[in-house]
Amino acid sequence: MTLTPDLLLHGYSIGIFPMADHGGESEVFWVDPKRRGIMPLDGFHLSRSLRKTILKGVFSITINQCFADVVDGCADRAETWINDEIRRLYLELHDLDRAHSLEVWNGPDLVGGVYGVTLGTAFFGESMFSRQRDASKVALAYLVDRLRTAGFTLFDTQFLTDHLASLGAIEISRAEYHSLLDAAVSGQADFLAPDPATAQDVVQRMTQTS
Repeated sequence: MTLTPDLLLHGYSIGIFPMADHGGESEVFWVDPKRRGIMPLDGFHLSRSLRKTILKGVFSITINQCFADVVDGCADRAETWINDEIRRLYLELHDLDRAHSLEVWNGPDLVGGVYGVTLGTAFFGESMFSRQRDASKVALAYLVDRLRTAGFTLFDTQFLTDHLASLGAIEISRAEYHSLLDAAVSGQADFLAPDPATAQDVVQRMTQTS
């Protein structure tokens, strides 16, 4: 079966997503976990140390400035599920304004980032990477702030890792997930609508909801 952007979006709309066993594997399969990780958009845990890191202003944030580089950064690890086919599909979704990236910079260097797919008011986080301490945490803080500001209702992290749990992510049942998903895909939100957020904006809004 040949995967297309439309087929990929349909998969997301019914609660499944594609993976490969590893980057060198050509076969892609669909995944439908019994337990699903999500990041409650009003439950992000902004620790005191992360707050200080954001306010120091060491990192700068951009949106969709180098989507392919973010995908490649996520794939640049010993074990990755991002093969050539999956990379091609997400770049096509990006060209259709259905996949977006958030980049974290330290000066001229890309030190972290996250990318995902949007459908209705759902954001499906695909992967993230970090080349500097706290870069992925900063990426998630800015991403959650953007999703809340833009009117998203569901941030699907697919699986729950210790890293995500430390930032407020939780695990829910497949039935609970599908209930949230059904409501989200019928809604409308624009990932690109919010103006760029300052460090002070993010910290202030996070503090009000945490």
